[in-house]
Amino acid sequence: MSAAVALALVALLAVVVWWTVTADPSAEWVSPLGTLAAWTVFVPAALVARRIPARYAAAVVLLGSLLVGIAAIAAPPATSNDSARYAWDGIVQKAGISPYAHVPADEALRPLRPSWLFQDAGPDGTCHTNPFPTGTETTSNIPGGSTLCTAINRPTVPTVYPAAAELYFLAVRLIPGSEVGFVAFQLAGLLLSLAVTVALLAFLRRTGRPAHQAVWWGWSPLVAFEAINGAHVDALGTALALAAALLLVGGRTLASGVAFGAAVATKLIPVISAPALLYRRPVRFVAAATATFAVTYVPYVLASGWAVLGYLPEYLRSEGYDGQDSPRFTLLKLLLPAGWAGPAALVLLLGLALYVWRTTDAARPWGGQVLMVGGTLLIVSPSYPWYALLLLPFVVLSARYEFTAIAPVLALMYFTGAEPYGQLAARLGLGAAVVLLLVAAMVRRRSRQFRSSIT
Repeated sequence: MSAAVALALVALLAVVVWWTVTADPSAEWVSPLGTLAAWTVFVPAALVARRIPARYAAAVVLLGSLLVGIAAIAAPPATSNDSARYAWDGIVQKAGISPYAHVPADEALRPLRPSWLFQDAGPDGTCHTNPFPTGTETTSNIPGGSTLCTAINRPTVPTVYPAAAELYFLAVRLIPGSEVGFVAFQLAGLLLSLAVTVALLAFLRRTGRPAHQAVWWGWSPLVAFEAINGAHVDALGTALALAAALLLVGGRTLASGVAFGAAVATKLIPVISAPALLYRRPVRFVAAATATFAVTYVPYVLASGWAVLGYLPEYLRSEGYDGQDSPRFTLLKLLLPAGWAGPAALVLLLGLALYVWRTTDAARPWGGQVLMVGGTLLIVSPSYPWYALLLLPFVVLSARYEFTAIAPVLALMYFTGAEPYGQLAARLGLGAAVVLLLVAAMVRRRSRQFRSSIT
């Protein structure tokens, strides 16, 4: 009976996800409402999953993950056009050209432009027809200056993505023809998300833990919307970071370092999970990670030299990491002048990293990882929900489910960032998440004390 109820709820979740991604993209209220509805259905579904009989649990979790994932690829990305840049970088590489060599608006690459990524402006020189489902950027061809309509954001700057991400973009675009659109990366995201679900289920089974815990990744609306529909490359970085943690616990230090280096070379964000991994032969781990990171860059450095830095330095400035007017460091700005928020965040993060490094349980490093990743997201407060993908596997392994609350808060910030009430929404959401984490920590501590008193 419990399995049937859980499947009914996850089927309802899949319907909500399907509606959210297939509804009219011009209706700005659809994605926020759909995201809220999805989280509202997900939480009871995850709680009901606890009662699924053990012999069925893994199958139900995997089936639910597949249902939600299929629903998520029913339409192009609903809230982000990042995968348009992924596709373009892959197409360029498939033609034997470095993705760091030209900006998307460069007319030198006009012969490579597919119609689902680029179109010329109308007779009046505008892109008013909005030809791309993920949103249309209006820019100018370089050189020439004629109006260009594209699905790619920041089309006049170099790519921001690291080398392993670029290798992934090439791999995904190797087989599909140029007419195959966003679905290629969405299918890749679905496969990655299912691979993480399977890895979590395998580890839970091997360690005698209940399989239902994997729903906090497999059925998560964050995974559906960001890893699969949005096809964010963070899913690959997350899978590699999880592999690094599991390999290290299994005593395979070098392999763990290789996986971690590849994770950081996919998206720099996984580096924040490192402090919890430096407990076993850290020199070998760091050496393997550093070597892997460097090796992924070799072909690109040979082709493009220092241009491999791409747009990254300017991106960090444009995103407000200098501590000035931006949603970054939201909670710190409640207490400090904006100019002090960045340095204060750095001090806090270094202190948190030291604490995690000193206190991590070698058998369960994910306890430190969930604290380090979750703490970083709260302190830095990036308004991109897909950054929280890295958090979820460690939520599953540590059973610290309260950290999941960070993901919908980042989604709230993403949807309200441009609104007059955006700053207030960010403060309330992040503040509520901090309160929830503190309450959960106190409850867990008292529970441990109670169990100790009766033994």
